[in-house]
This record gives sequence, structure tokens and C-alpha cells, in this order.
Amino acid sequence: MPALGDYSSNAKARSVYQRKYSAAHRDDNAARKRARRKMVKLGRARPFDGKDVDHKNGNPKDNKTSNLSMMGRSKNRSKH
Repeated sequence: MPALGDYSSNAKARSVYQRKYSAAHRDDNAARKRARRKMVKLGRARPFDGKDVDHKNGNPKDNKTSNLSMMGRSKNRSKH
């Protein structure tokens, strides 16, 4: 059995694209979660209400209150 931290030689290294995509995706996802928490705190959303936070300008990192609104899941996901 290999020691902790030892990796087999047949493991593939992640490509540069995969590393960059993962970082960008992680940042956008964190921003979306912050927007959701903000809307819950403002009382515009409730946990498990089946709605999405809509970013009016399409930028998930722009979490200004004026840019956020609540929208049904299917409508929001067909919009972008």
C-alpha cells in the first residue's frame, strides 16, 4: 500500500485549461452564493423556495442590490 501523499505514476496531470476553468468557475459560483445569502438577509428570498437570484446584467460578480432580483428557476436559466 502506498504511503499517504504518494500518487501512482499513471495519474494524469491536469491541463492548464482545466486549472484556469476550475478557478474561474469557483469564483463565479462563490459570487452566486454570496448573492443568494444577501437576498435571504434582505428578506427577498427564503431557503429552498425554488427560485434563483437573477443578475440583471448577467455578471455573477456584480452583487449590487440594484442588480439583483428573484426569478423562477426555469425562467432565469432560459434567460442566460
